[in-house]
Amino acid sequence: MEILSSNNLIIGASIIVILSFWFNGISKKTSIPSVLMLIILGIILQYAYRFFTGHEVDFASALATPLAVLGTVGLIMIVLEAALELELKREKLVPILKSMAIALIGLVASAWVAALILFQFIPEMTMQAALIYATPLSILSSAIIIPSVAGLQDHKKEFHIYESTFSDIMGIMMFYFLVGQLNPEEGGGVVGFAGNFVLTLVIAIVASYAILLIFQQIKSQAKLFLLIAVLLLLYAVGKAFHLSALIIILIFGLVIANVKLFFPGKMRVFLEKKKMAQIYHELHIITLETAFVVRTFFFVIFGLTIVIGSLFNLNVAIISLLIIASIYAIRFVILRIFIGKDILPQLFIAPRGLITVLLFYAIPAEAQVANFESGILLFVIIGTSLIMTFAMIRDKQKTNTILDEIDEELLERNEAEDDLNAQKEQEEQEEQEESSEIQENDETDSGIAMNNTSLDDELPKE
Repeated sequence: MEILSSNNLIIGASIIVILSFWFNGISKKTSIPSVLMLIILGIILQYAYRFFTGHEVDFASALATPLAVLGTVGLIMIVLEAALELELKREKLVPILKSMAIALIGLVASAWVAALILFQFIPEMTMQAALIYATPLSILSSAIIIPSVAGLQDHKKEFHIYESTFSDIMGIMMFYFLVGQLNPEEGGGVVGFAGNFVLTLVIAIVASYAILLIFQQIKSQAKLFLLIAVLLLLYAVGKAFHLSALIIILIFGLVIANVKLFFPGKMRVFLEKKKMAQIYHELHIITLETAFVVRTFFFVIFGLTIVIGSLFNLNVAIISLLIIASIYAIRFVILRIFIGKDILPQLFIAPRGLITVLLFYAIPAEAQVANFESGILLFVIIGTSLIMTFAMIRDKQKTNTILDEIDEELLERNEAEDDLNAQKEQEEQEEQEESSEIQENDETDSGIAMNNTSLDDELPKE
């Protein structure tokens, strides 16, 4: 029987989705990123295929296009999912700006240091090529971070959602800016980049308003996938014209999540509140489900393309460890400056993932260096994911310890209160008993006195 028959592929895909759902449950209990488990599943499938067929397949080349498509769709869904959860309020302006500053400084500083490391250790690597290779390694993975921080305190969770989303967007913009400098005449330099950004922003705002006003008038029930198709089309067309297309997705998500802010005063007459609320709710669910499925297959396919042997290369290990060390050293300094002392577990939540892989496969041929080992990519992704895992487990244990101490303290306090109440009840009971005895004695004395009086009355008078 052919191992890659249509029936077997359906069975395999169904099992992968079921396992991914199970991995999410394990992740919530153990803080181990489900993405890491999906990559390991992909590696297992790779070796299982070789074992059962006896054929060596270059999965990296065969699956490069499906991986790029899944990665792009997954990225759009993840950014849209994050944007739908962001509330733009006056009191959140400072956290948003702070998260943006941390993301930007961390991105640029990490890319610069990683580029220096690559430039020094890899022969034939120019500084320009090193910066292009270093940029994907410097971008936080919102695909890993957003599902992983659900159990953190609200302000820390919000910080990570903002930071990882901004890191994704600014990292992609930086990558394509550097790629554009390979052909300066086409790239346009800093001025061209700024113009590109402003143009994208204008298109994003106009498109967002137009989409909302049009879609609330559509009466058909099957319109949400049409909406997603329009967003994918806008992203693809934007990419074709070298625009920062991810900003279009972010702006649309922010507009639909904050309609009161973007439709102030008299502009609200153009909105149908019930339909807008329905579109937001249903889009949120579909985005969440689609992001889950796409992320699942992306990381399983990425696991299929991994060459495990490259991890055991000494040069790969040295370069990767230096890059990982620089990531956390830079992050420590930035968080201390912007946040202060309360930087745990935020310091260690800096995994690389979907964007890193996606941009690595987007490096143009003229910038590619033959001596660059793809194992560096895998080493950094797994290394940063494991560090985040240990940090999250440690934080969870610490939180549980604090909660246990609070529970013990409350239990001791309740026991003390119970003892005190019991003591008071006993004292009250004793007082009541004493009072009853006194009352009985008084009644007895009164009875004796009355009896004596009666006897005196009955005695004959002399």
